[in-house]
Amino acid sequence: MQKTAEAVSIGHPDKTADYISSYILDRLIEQDTNLRYAVEVMIKDNTVILGGEVTTSAKLGDLTALVKTALAEIGYDERYYSIWGDYAINPSKINVINLIGVQSADISQGVDADGWGDQGVFVGYACQNEQKINRELYLAKKLNNALYDKARQSDNLGLDIKTQITLNDDKIETAIVAIPMLKDEDLSDFVVSVLGEKPAHIIINGTGRYTYHSSIADCGITGRKLACDFYSTACPIGGGSPWTKDPSKADLSLNIYARFLACTNLKDNDECFVYLSSCIGKSELPSALIKTVKDEVTSYQDMTVYQKPINLIRMFGLNRPIYADLCKSGISGILFKDE
Repeated sequence: MQKTAEAVSIGHPDKTADYISSYILDRLIEQDTNLRYAVEVMIKDNTVILGGEVTTSAKLGDLTALVKTALAEIGYDERYYSIWGDYAINPSKINVINLIGVQSADISQGVDADGWGDQGVFVGYACQNEQKINRELYLAKKLNNALYDKARQSDNLGLDIKTQITLNDDKIETAIVAIPMLKDEDLSDFVVSVLGEKPAHIIINGTGRYTYHSSIADCGITGRKLACDFYSTACPIGGGSPWTKDPSKADLSLNIYARFLACTNLKDNDECFVYLSSCIGKSELPSALIKTVKDEVTSYQDMTVYQKPINLIRMFGLNRPIYADLCKSGISGILFKDE
């Protein structure tokens, strides 16, 4: 049976947008651990639009400088532009449009009472594999991370990278790589060395040419790479994007909690799925279910969960500047040990 998963680097414009918002959140939460934050980002060419709501005692400061620093952390700096020119972002021409307002008073009254900042459904997943994620996703991420690290040191390879792995009966059938190149470079041996196995098919830059990249080639918008951030097709995606949000938001904290419950309830099962839901302004979760699969036998267990946001914030240390790093790893990159 074929199984396929995709991964993208933070140099991909959608993930770049996620990273910019997460980086700004980190800088604000350093000043105000009780802030309310929900900032979406769109980046096209050299223009960055920030839109959303922030309620905080922290100073937003120079947003253009923050955006440029976030881009430089990804690798889109002056050195990179000197190599790639107009094929990629020009940091000296970044234009930031600020459309940030404040959180609705209707929402804040519920959050002030330590209820959840939104309603939604959330799904956590774990399985018996490296990092407790499905093997095709693990390999797609492993290859993507290795290529990104290689590109950071290269004068020929770009940072806007996508990888895709197809397994067939657990053997690697196809490895697909999209990575910018100024001149052709054979990466087949590198792919094999990272994967530890030779795929039946290796495809690098399927169109035959890939130079224009980043937001120059593609508009980037927050929250569009959820299948890469979560569990690919192994598990339903619950809620919305966990990025761009403070930890009072269920899309962030309850997705992390669902992953925690899946990892800690996996035990000797083959797979564990956790399904949660929330109600805005309330702490008790309307539903909570654990599903385990072992030897093709499925078992279900209902739970009663009463979790205030503050409990999970303390439990996982979510009032710290950790969001840029979380954005890099994705929810599926968070690993909890069995209890």
